[in-house]
Amino acid sequence: MDTPFPASAYIGLGSNLGNSRSLLQEAWQSLGQHPEVAIQTLSSPYRTQPVGMESEHWFINAVGCLHTRLSPENLLDLLLATEHKFGRIRHPELGGYQDRTLDLDLLLYEDLVLENSRLILPHPALHERLFVLVPLSEIGAQVAHPRLKKSIAELLAEQEARSGREGIEQSSWQEEYAGN
Repeated sequence: MDTPFPASAYIGLGSNLGNSRSLLQEAWQSLGQHPEVAIQTLSSPYRTQPVGMESEHWFINAVGCLHTRLSPENLLDLLLATEHKFGRIRHPELGGYQDRTLDLDLLLYEDLVLENSRLILPHPALHERLFVLVPLSEIGAQVAHPRLKKSIAELLAEQEARSGREGIEQSSWQEEYAGN
């Protein structure tokens, strides 16, 4: 069921195939064309090493905040449809992560904690991934993780203390296309 008042949601965006910066910007604008979505803020892009997969292609990652009247499940459907629209082909038979033109993850939806067969909120790996925490802290450092009861800034500091900040570089939306 859709919500009567706009909810804030944070979306992780990633791509490591094609002109990734352009793909992320176009996908973000596409989300904003939905009548029940108002895009708010998009972080800087970050060039990041692949995590959990082998690939020669680095990713461009960003995080955006939007307001929506869609329920979390309907927002997830919109994200999946947008991935498909921008050429994402899922190959579940291959298992694990694969290179992709576009990856959109629903990270946070207000302070909702949800777990069902389709969706877990907040995103279960949010607090472990620099490629999410760094751009998320840029636009929402004081946002609280609903399960862990810590701010994004605190989670980022903890993750950096554990693993450093290797493999992630702030980039620009205007950089020349050079593989991503």
